[in-house]
Amino acid sequence: MQITLKSFFLLVTSLYISSCATATNSNSMKGKTIMEVTTFNIKSDASPTTFAALDAKVESDFTSKQKGFITRQSGVDDKGDYVVVVYWKSVADADASMSKFMGNTSVADYTQMIDAPTMKMSRYAIDKPFNAENSRFVEIMSFDVKEGTDVAQFQSVNQKVETDFTRKQKGFLQRLIGVNESGEQVVAVYWENKALSDASLQPFMEAPISKDFMSRMDQNSIDMGRYKFLNMDSPNKEKVVALLNSFNTGDQTPISYINPEKYIQHNLDVGDGLAGFGAVMKNAPEGGFKANVVRVFQDGDYVFTHTEYDFFGPKAAFDVFRFEDGKIVEHWDNLAAVTPPNPSGRTQFDGTTDITDREKTNANKKVVWQFVDEVLLNGKMDNLTTLVNPTKYLQHNSAVADGLDGLGAALKYFAENDMVMVYDKVHKVLAEGNFVLTMSEGKFGKAPGNHVAYYDLFRLENGQIVEHWDVIQPIPPKSEWKNDNGKF
Repeated sequence: MQITLKSFFLLVTSLYISSCATATNSNSMKGKTIMEVTTFNIKSDASPTTFAALDAKVESDFTSKQKGFITRQSGVDDKGDYVVVVYWKSVADADASMSKFMGNTSVADYTQMIDAPTMKMSRYAIDKPFNAENSRFVEIMSFDVKEGTDVAQFQSVNQKVETDFTRKQKGFLQRLIGVNESGEQVVAVYWENKALSDASLQPFMEAPISKDFMSRMDQNSIDMGRYKFLNMDSPNKEKVVALLNSFNTGDQTPISYINPEKYIQHNLDVGDGLAGFGAVMKNAPEGGFKANVVRVFQDGDYVFTHTEYDFFGPKAAFDVFRFEDGKIVEHWDNLAAVTPPNPSGRTQFDGTTDITDREKTNANKKVVWQFVDEVLLNGKMDNLTTLVNPTKYLQHNSAVADGLDGLGAALKYFAENDMVMVYDKVHKVLAEGNFVLTMSEGKFGKAPGNHVAYYDLFRLENGQIVEHWDVIQPIPPKSEWKNDNGKF
């Protein structure tokens, strides 16, 4: 079912009226900080990465500029359900913002991606100011208390949940409680990250104070959501996603993120500087280029992406951007045609996207460095099963099956068919958390092999490689280069 912009705003209006239905008859929320919670799904054909970029734009260009705005968070749970939480200084401020939002056509691209019939909105007066700015994960539970419950006694138990249990858990940042006009309760618990929240779940269910707390709720009314925040990334990540997404939208604003005086291009089919970039865009086919950013990472001044392109045909790609003073000054990439799923049914794009273990970034880099040096560069297999998980190795190379057996079969095929896969030099190793990208050169194909660039993305768990994606691209002879910067 197609929802028009007008229909979307009519639906939001009905939600707004519903949320305020009793406000004219009650003063219980006046003078209180307001937590506005909106849940929804996005449409099945909507790109989560594009939606996240548009969501950030709505916050920066609209919501954050409204009177009484305090802070805003957007998140998504494991099922793909979304939440937007906005804190306001008053109900009047929230009302005024909603009225302006419903009349603002600049949010059309954002709202068109939302499956409007799934939207629900509630507002709660909360007990204290929000101060969990460093949170990356929130649990939100709404519920009614059982009929006949002493509300004052219930709130005493509610407070004791924090003092006796939640506050003592690793990664806990803040717990907020609130109530709306109809008496529905809400508890929002902010954590450093999802893993630390996960670790607290079972102990919570077993704690006596938690059992007392839960027993006073109307069990049929409980609605629980656990959301990982969107747009917690650095501004540089957001700039890269916006730049690539501009292929889809035609928005010219992200071009300003490129330094016009210094843009070093390493795609050898593209001229140097903004002029080279512009020349490619002018030669785009009818309908333009398309880009779907599947994964985005940052390592210091570098932002690197795993991207699905329609760029003179479907392409799998890795892009690397280097920043100076907030501007993109250098770009590398590796592209190859999209292929059918591999023998294990995996594509060049599917698999885990969540970034975890950021504190292990350097350790994971070392593991991958050792793997590339010993196994790929020098053919030493002594530590292979230490570096690569022997029971879980998920492979996205289009010709290779899962596991070390799949890798062994591929190497055997190469040997029997006079083919080579040689790594001669590693140029860069970039990482964020559990993901590590290597940029290498070598030879690939029928002996003696073509000169190629290897871009390999590895995912690690517990110090071992467990998943792999790659793109292999031939390096053309220098006589065909459109810039003098080299591939690496």
